[in-house]
Amino acid sequence: MELSKIDNFGVNEQTPREIVAELDKHIVGQNDAKRSVAIALRNRWRSRQLSEDMQDDVIPKNILMIGSTGVGKTEIARRLAKLVKAPFIKVEATKFTEVGYVGRDVESIIRDLAQTSVRMVRAQRTEEVKEKAAKMANERLLDILVPEPKRAQSPLGKLFGNAEADQQEENKSEDTQKPGREFVRKRLEAGKLENEIIELEVADSAKPMVGMFSGSSLEGMGDNLQDMIGSLIPKRFKKRKVTVEAARKILEQEEAEKLIDMEEVGETAVKLAEHSGIVFLDEIDKVAVKGSSSGPDISREGVQRDILPIVEGSTVMTKYGPVKTDHILFIAAGAFHMSKPSDLIPELQGRFPIRVELKSLQKEDFEKILTEPQNALIKQYKALLATEGLTLEFKDEAISHLAEMAFNVNEQTEDIGARRLHTLLEKLLEEISFDAPEMAKDGKTEVIIDADYVDKRLKDISKNTDLSHFIL
Repeated sequence: MELSKIDNFGVNEQTPREIVAELDKHIVGQNDAKRSVAIALRNRWRSRQLSEDMQDDVIPKNILMIGSTGVGKTEIARRLAKLVKAPFIKVEATKFTEVGYVGRDVESIIRDLAQTSVRMVRAQRTEEVKEKAAKMANERLLDILVPEPKRAQSPLGKLFGNAEADQQEENKSEDTQKPGREFVRKRLEAGKLENEIIELEVADSAKPMVGMFSGSSLEGMGDNLQDMIGSLIPKRFKKRKVTVEAARKILEQEEAEKLIDMEEVGETAVKLAEHSGIVFLDEIDKVAVKGSSSGPDISREGVQRDILPIVEGSTVMTKYGPVKTDHILFIAAGAFHMSKPSDLIPELQGRFPIRVELKSLQKEDFEKILTEPQNALIKQYKALLATEGLTLEFKDEAISHLAEMAFNVNEQTEDIGARRLHTLLEKLLEEISFDAPEMAKDGKTEVIIDADYVDKRLKDISKNTDLSHFIL
């Protein structure tokens, strides 16, 4: 299958400037990281324009993000996942162990990516057959609401089955045009039967339990064994009483599954994962080993050695077929507080040529984080308290005070970046959140947060170093 035939998946038409503008809506600062990610995505589009021979030679330039916790590394990954039309998976390096130790092996990253790819392709194929599935589901609903009269078959009919079957097909096509059926059809299409209760026979979704392999390095074998046992055991059906509206959704899904060629979906998904997959490998610094390794550190170095062939380019067997990892884009991220990038094994370092350092957040950054992004924290708290009938208003000096406190506490204690704002805001609004229902009943519908209120709730805690260590 040629790459150009994989629909429009994995092709981001946005320019690097447009990608950065989209990320700016949710993430404050960190322009270097945004630019690197945007260029990497655009290079995907550029490589698609090349000849097929050259496409094989142009491999993605993997990115290593370095920065303390809470500065936006994971948030860039999350927003990237929503932005790109490509299989995306975020994993923590700490979840994996060296082959031979108990835990997940690194090849499961690619198996999960293939699964994500299959879900994407399947969703698109379902959308393509949606109208046809809806018509077929409607006919099945009519069969349930207006059942066919049962016909007795004569003994001769069993011998000359074809003629009998043809006759029944003719009779059936005549029945579908009967006045009673047409009357029900019109009512069904007009939405007048949506709340009617009908009995529907559906496939029992209970799967055979094959849990002995989960969490081990044989988990891929466990998946295959489960599929094999599932195909050997005949499907069981159970009767459910549901509304016509709910039955339509169930039947549409069943009909769509019949119309989709899962073999073709699997083949397309594998190609999509190979050429457009993105893996965000978080906490990479936690498997870095300082100096000579001994004891449990051997396993961590082993994880690096196991990750290496996947990043370099290898073939991983999945239930949908072999997946080549040569053109998968890997973005690794870590705080590197206790270690540094040079503590990674040299071969792995060489596979992440683009290094981006994310800067610690300043007071001005905290002010922007509180107010500017689409999902800004203050907007979230306003919306939450609005459900109780309270209008929450923050004065500019209160926001400035909060930002300054977050910056100072991060300086004095551990630097946890923007996550410090969650702690401060929870402490600040604790009393209001607790009393909100009673305040609304008493007619107090507006709460104004000013600098004095911030000082009253947080000043003592932020000034007392021991207390700030304990509470904030």
